[in-house]
Amino acid sequence: MATIVLAHGAWSAAWAWKKMRPLFRAAGDEFFSPTYTGLGQREHLARPDIDLSTHIQDVVGVLEFEDLKDVVLIGHSYGGMVATGVVDKARERIAKVIYLDAFAPKDGQSLFDLVGPKATANMQAGAKEEGDGSSIPINPMPPDTSPEDQAWAMPRRRPQPLKTFEQKIRLESKAPPPPRHYIYATKNGPGDVFRQFGERAKNETGWSYHEIDASHNPHITSPDVLMALLTRIMAS
Repeated sequence: MATIVLAHGAWSAAWAWKKMRPLFRAAGDEFFSPTYTGLGQREHLARPDIDLSTHIQDVVGVLEFEDLKDVVLIGHSYGGMVATGVVDKARERIAKVIYLDAFAPKDGQSLFDLVGPKATANMQAGAKEEGDGSSIPINPMPPDTSPEDQAWAMPRRRPQPLKTFEQKIRLESKAPPPPRHYIYATKNGPGDVFRQFGERAKNETGWSYHEIDASHNPHITSPDVLMALLTRIMAS
């Protein structure tokens, strides 16, 4: 039994983890999946000034108001940026962090710093072409996502606030980080931006490295496989 808190990915929200909820319940785990400000069911709160700090505080607020302790924090994709900030602000509540095919920034890095200039320019251009320039248009799902899952997920995805990718994370805690696990999705293909973090986890003290035979959204495409891996990690 574990207390699990999710930092979800960009353009997404708590709804995207629908397939995982019954699996966590069956295992006796308590699963909290806060949706970030401006996304999912909280899209009505979207505004141009939402940044990475806003989303970090969304998750920290759940930890504090629910008084959660010994938490297994899962950061998926962009959620790795959020999870890193959450650990910095609430280290005493976190037992371990699982980066699920996620960004793992160091102090002073933004998501744009980590994806490189070409991807950054493409997303910034997309933000200017659609809407008022304050949000990044919806990203497509991995190509192996089933038609049924595409039909379910795509209408629920929402533009991502631009400043969440622009803001550089500032890490202030002097406490040692909790045990960190990295899950790399092996079906992402060549040129995958997440490979760099898997390599870091292989070579840096304090990390454990794992692989999953799935593309970037295993909570949608391979929930049972993901649950089995998470169970092993949480038991370690």
